[in-house]
Amino acid sequence: MVAIIDYNAGNIKSVEKALALLGEPCVVTRDFQEIRRADKVILPGVGAFGDAMEQLKKYELDKVIHEVVADETPFLGICLGLQLLFAGSEESSGVEGLHVLEGDVVRIPDKEGLKIPHIGWNSLSLRNNGRLFAGIEDQSYVYFVHSYYLRAADEQIVKATTDYSTCIHASVEQGNVFACQFHPEKSSSVGLKILQNFIDIQKGE
Repeated sequence: MVAIIDYNAGNIKSVEKALALLGEPCVVTRDFQEIRRADKVILPGVGAFGDAMEQLKKYELDKVIHEVVADETPFLGICLGLQLLFAGSEESSGVEGLHVLEGDVVRIPDKEGLKIPHIGWNSLSLRNNGRLFAGIEDQSYVYFVHSYYLRAADEQIVKATTDYSTCIHASVEQGNVFACQFHPEKSSSVGLKILQNFIDIQKGE
């Protein structure tokens, strides 16, 4: 069973639909016990960093997120859900993130001919043998919607990058924590394969 964390800031329906296509049972919840019992946990997210952290703290979901991460339950952050795993974001100065991973979340630099937010399909350069990308071809295309991007402190946790005005750390993995700046649930068959790879990961692997 996959728990999708509901904090009023998520692209929940599309994640739920993708898991249904894969035949994976899921529950959309902010109930601590349901989240703790889940085999996997997904933190989706769209919107502003500050608003999202306010909602997580309102429901005290920041606490249960730290619990399941410490318990080595496989955990996946998607889009804003990736950014929230870090200490903060330029988007919301002074707002503390979850501090699960180390790195900076900064605005995509302006570049002539490129629109921000970055909306659309971009290819991934795979590196460091990410478990989410088993069976995925290098330069496969996935779908992005974002104005801010991750610069991870440790290059070894970076499993995929993409180029849009700059080198964007598009996916990271550290222990049981996985995160994608792109939307696997909106990335056609490639995205479904990435989600299936996440589902297949066992606790403690």
